[in-house]
Amino acid sequence: MPSRETETAVVAAQTFLATFDSQSRQKIQFPFVAQQSGTLARFRRPAPGAPVVPATGTEAPRPTKSGSGMGPAGGFIGERYGAAVWSNFPVSDVLRPGLQMGELTATQQSAALRLLQTLLSTRGYQKVQDIMGSDQALADEGTNFAAGRAVYTIAIFGEPSETSPWMVQFGGHHLGLNLVIDGPHGVMTPTLTGAQPAVYRHNGQTVRVLAGENDKAFALLNALNSKQRQQAILPYRVDDLVQGPGHDGETIVPEGLKGSALTPAQKDMLMDVISEWAGIINDAYAAPRLKEIRDGLNDTWFAWSGPITHEPKRNGSSYYRIQGPRLLIEFSPQGVGGDPTQHVHTVYRDPTNSYGNRLTAR
Repeated sequence: MPSRETETAVVAAQTFLATFDSQSRQKIQFPFVAQQSGTLARFRRPAPGAPVVPATGTEAPRPTKSGSGMGPAGGFIGERYGAAVWSNFPVSDVLRPGLQMGELTATQQSAALRLLQTLLSTRGYQKVQDIMGSDQALADEGTNFAAGRAVYTIAIFGEPSETSPWMVQFGGHHLGLNLVIDGPHGVMTPTLTGAQPAVYRHNGQTVRVLAGENDKAFALLNALNSKQRQQAILPYRVDDLVQGPGHDGETIVPEGLKGSALTPAQKDMLMDVISEWAGIINDAYAAPRLKEIRDGLNDTWFAWSGPITHEPKRNGSSYYRIQGPRLLIEFSPQGVGGDPTQHVHTVYRDPTNSYGNRLTAR
């Protein structure tokens, strides 16, 4: 039986699609193909001997990102799922299917944002707005790649339905949402969030993107005793995402501090960190997801790499990873731009339910 949230989402998606004629609708709506159709990724191992087990293929260096350009020298970097494309590169370097917000009329833009509001929680929608605002601040400063609100791209895969699976993909350089709806279920894995700059001014106010992800993780680290902290902090430096777009199906050997070694209060703090990602989607869809994560918390690992302090009201330059039976989160400050506290990438995955395939593989 479909949920009220799904009924509302279907209406919002149909309302959005109704703003297009039959010809232009082909540019925004594509078949929903519930299977991985291929990935191509070249990546830099975070440190010599880092415990990464590729599912297939061999490893090659990730193209170097520099202030003079973001383009992947080796070609496409990311994941394809049917006709969908998920990447952490700018849309000028890795094209996403669908239409950019700047190509939509005011009515279409409003309907697109309304669809996102129905699929996301209140704080999740605000996080998306903050990330887009950060990208706009970067565009206003001047870049040689596509940036800003106008280039964020939206596409619908499948026919919005209360009983059959369909997907909304929305994002740009520092945002990649894959929202699969199947009856009463809503899934948002994999997802990429990030920011550059992580702190910016908008309408006279200071906006600090991903502040919760940073501050809650530091609070958890500070709540650990010396033995726990020694276990949590990795003996090598990690300076990039290990399982970013293009690494679906790979396995990371768990490291760090195991959840079973945490006190009840520390477990609550860990769940609070996790909720910054798992809570982006609509609360009704997020509730069962948070429960399954909590049920696996004893077998969930927390690993840290980098400084153990950060300046007040600024993100730090430390990497961390949270890995459980059905969970993979990475928070990775980037060296591009010269200040890792101002540029961060994060990834949120469920290795057992990529693109909702646990629900759609019938």
